[in-house]
Amino acid sequence: MTVLLLILSVIAGVFLGKHFGKKEKLAKNLLILSAGFLITICLNEVFPQVYTAEAGSSLGIFVIAGVLLQMILEALTKGFEHGHFHHHNDHNILPVALMVGLFVHAFIEGIPLANEEHELSPYLLGIVFHNLPISFILGAFLFNRKEGKSATSYPSLLIVALFALASPMGMLLGNYFNPDLQPYFLAIVGGIFLHISSVIIFESNKNHNIDWVKIGLVILGVSLALVMHLFHDHSHVGHHH
Repeated sequence: MTVLLLILSVIAGVFLGKHFGKKEKLAKNLLILSAGFLITICLNEVFPQVYTAEAGSSLGIFVIAGVLLQMILEALTKGFEHGHFHHHNDHNILPVALMVGLFVHAFIEGIPLANEEHELSPYLLGIVFHNLPISFILGAFLFNRKEGKSATSYPSLLIVALFALASPMGMLLGNYFNPDLQPYFLAIVGGIFLHISSVIIFESNKNHNIDWVKIGLVILGVSLALVMHLFHDHSHVGHHH
C-alpha cells in the first residue's frame, strides 16, 4: 500500500505535468498548498517524534544537517523542489544532475517509512502530497519540450521511473537499519521538509505585498494536515519511554 501510494503520486504528478505543464500558476499553487501541508506535518508529526526520542537533545544537529543537505541538493536540481521552471533554458540543467538530486532527496525521505507503524501515516501523506507538485514540474519539464524533439523519450521515462522508485528503495534500505536510528533519519528529513516548505512559502511574495490567494492556500494546506493530525493515533509516539 505504502509503495503503491508513493509510485502513484509520482505518476499522477507527471501525467498532470505533461498535460497541464504550460500552466505554471497551477504548479505554483499546488506547491504552496503542499508547503502548508508539509510544514504542519513537520511541526506536528516529525519533530515531536524526533524530540520525544531518548537522544532528543542532540538531534537538532541532524535537523540542521537536513537543511544543509537540501541546500546542496538544490545546487543539482536548480530549485525544482520549490517550483523553479526551466522551460526556456533546458540546457542549463543537466538531466543527470537533476536525476541524482531528486533521487537522493526522495531516497532519504523514504528511509523513515520503514519504521512507520501505521500504513496511512501523516508522514507518508506528507511525502505523497509533496511528490505531486514536484512530479508535475518534472513532467512539464521532461514532456513539454520544444517541438521537433520526441515528446516521450527513454531518458525521460528513466528519470520518472527512478524518481518514482527512490522513496520505496529508501524504505527498503530502512528495514536494515536499527530502529533506534529512526529519530536521526526523521530529524534529517524534518530539516529537508522545513527548508523546502519555508522557501516555497516565503520566496515568491512580490515586493512583500499581501497575496491573499497564497495565504489561503497555505491555510488550506495547514488545515488538511491538522485534520489528519487530529484523526491519527499518536499513542505509539515515544512508546519506548
